[in-house]
Amino acid sequence: MWILQSSELEGGSLMFRLRAGAVKTVGRAPRADFIVDAALVSRIHCRLTAGEEQLEVVDLSSTNGTFVNDQRIDCAKLANGDRLRVGRVELLVERQV
Repeated sequence: MWILQSSELEGGSLMFRLRAGAVKTVGRAPRADFIVDAALVSRIHCRLTAGEEQLEVVDLSSTNGTFVNDQRIDCAKLANGDRLRVGRVELLVERQV
């Protein structure tokens, strides 16, 4: 299982869980699987695909970009300890065995 967790935000923190095989979207629209209602987040910002050993993120033509460890990406593999940023929200990636 993969866990993505933000540090404290105004109004609390965010936590998202993905099991291997899950494909989820992140964005501020109600139709996004994981809703991040924050500045600079596109309606449907990026897609996460979870595997046993890795988590893949694909930017979905977001206005302000998707970042992994402060590098703008189109597509990237995430590992335990990586930082995923959408808009101004940074999520720490953790793999639980």
